Amino acid sequence: MAKKKLVALCACTMGLAHTFMAAQALEDAAKELGYDVKVETQGADGIQNELTPAEIADADIIIHAVAIAPQNNERFDSYDIYEIGLQDAIKNAKGIIQEIESMEG
Repeated sequence: MAKKKLVALCACTMGLAHTFMAAQALEDAAKELGYDVKVETQGADGIQNELTPAEIADADIIIHAVAIAPQNNERFDSYDIYEIGLQDAIKNAKGIIQEIESMEG
């Protein structure tokens, strides 16, 4: 069976602490749950680790942990996006991923 794939986009106005804390929490939780994972961050320093169209298309789960409207958001127009707050991702990334899995199950 192919490994499940999860991509996430984390963004806030400054793109500093909370963005990277949320990104790390989602990455750690996804790996623990058996996913290949890539997380894009957006903030004051621009877009880091940008998701490619192929990575977005191949993803089983797409999460946006955001406090602002992400840049280049049209890339996600034809996909189901699970939008959560940055604090939710920081506090409960594993629980959120498991909840999404149960909805898709």
